[in-house]
Amino acid sequence: MSGKNYKASQKLVNRETKYPVSEALDLVIKTSKAKFDESVDVSIRLGVDPKQSDQQVRGAVALPNGIGKDVKIIVFAKGPKEEEAKAAGADFVGSDELVEKIKGGWLDFDKAIATPDMMATVSKVAKLLGPRGLMPNPKLGTVTMNVGEAVKTEKKGKLAYRVEKAGIVHASIGRKSMGVESLGQNFGTLISALQKAKPSSSKGVYFKSINLSATMGVGVKVDVGSAESIAE
Repeated sequence: MSGKNYKASQKLVNRETKYPVSEALDLVIKTSKAKFDESVDVSIRLGVDPKQSDQQVRGAVALPNGIGKDVKIIVFAKGPKEEEAKAAGADFVGSDELVEKIKGGWLDFDKAIATPDMMATVSKVAKLLGPRGLMPNPKLGTVTMNVGEAVKTEKKGKLAYRVEKAGIVHASIGRKSMGVESLGQNFGTLISALQKAKPSSSKGVYFKSINLSATMGVGVKVDVGSAESIAE
């Protein structure tokens, strides 16, 4: 976005106002001036201390309207499970050969799934996959014998989330072309998932602040009460 367009967009948004969810999403879309289909991102500050092991917030949720892009999936599997993954639409399936490709610098995929018996093989590239959030994890449903169902779920748009050191969850809930209604449904699903993942040791206000923005757009503050109401 050019500086001129950015300043014009800023004028449409009152930086002190906390908008209802649908109004905030409408502003995000209206102020998005880039020529490509920008992603719509949410930043949620939670009332947790991530340094405490019992206050970690992490999980995955299937968004009702997908994430607005093609999700490239690799599956570590052998034998019948390899065929099952291929039939479900996995982009790349294999075992040792995938490990060697990744060791060589290949990371052209968005999600990695593995059967439990393949985790010893996958562990050889854990240091490459882990920091990028690509390591298969049973808590996220990406270490499973039911690889066919896992591939289909991830293809639809399953969002993995985790709280960062500052107590913030960053996530993309779709693309601006999806429109306010679809984005709102995805947003509500994420808020519900975060609410269910609230640590029992977290006291006081849980959703401290919520901001929405397009990739190159201005930030829009969201009224927390409005967000909680659509998640109920």
